[in-house]
Amino acid sequence: MNNVLQIHTLQDLSYQQVWDFQEILMQKLIQSKKSEGDTRVHHLIFCEHRPVYTLGKSGSIDNLLRSVPDLQSEDFEFFKINRGGDITYHGPGQWTVYIIIDLECFYRDVHKFVRSIELMVIDTLKAYGIEGFPIDEFTGVWTGDEVKRKLCAIGVHLSRWVSMHGLALNVNTTLSHFRNIVPCGISTPDKTVTSISQELDRSVDMSQVKQILTQHFLNYFPMDSILDD
Repeated sequence: MNNVLQIHTLQDLSYQQVWDFQEILMQKLIQSKKSEGDTRVHHLIFCEHRPVYTLGKSGSIDNLLRSVPDLQSEDFEFFKINRGGDITYHGPGQWTVYIIIDLECFYRDVHKFVRSIELMVIDTLKAYGIEGFPIDEFTGVWTGDEVKRKLCAIGVHLSRWVSMHGLALNVNTTLSHFRNIVPCGISTPDKTVTSISQELDRSVDMSQVKQILTQHFLNYFPMDSILDD
């Protein structure tokens, strides 16, 4: 099988536009599994969203701390979506990375897939001198000692072993926007959110993070060729 990775970079689009784009790419990949062809085109979408809150299928609306009309009046979007996990925030300064791959080209193990996403983020953080780690009961990537600070949220959805959704890595994210929610439904005082820039006390180049994250993605999901638009 010839595995090709197409990289897309999207900015300043509504959440619905990006979700529709994901669905189109996912359905194309599912359809390609039915053909006799020997090529699979997988996709990574790097997106800086307009400010939006998304609630996963297992999440609680109680974790949205303000009314939807109130948030909309301040130009925040809100969507209930079909990924795993609870509620989170996406916005400028954050790479939301949508992973649309045929997992059968690599293995058939959802737990390993999520673990691989965590590991590629952990590897990326090492490039900035940040020690990231997973927590067994909470999907994602964290840092810190007494107080655990979440750098990356992860939520995926699979159909016929083709994935969609993915990860949200806080780079230069406006962290105050997380105050409108209970991030990922976790309300314990020893857990909060952070960003790479917060940890380093400086702004971070988004394109550099994208490049490093892509390199580590390819370590876990090797491709025969790469197309970057």
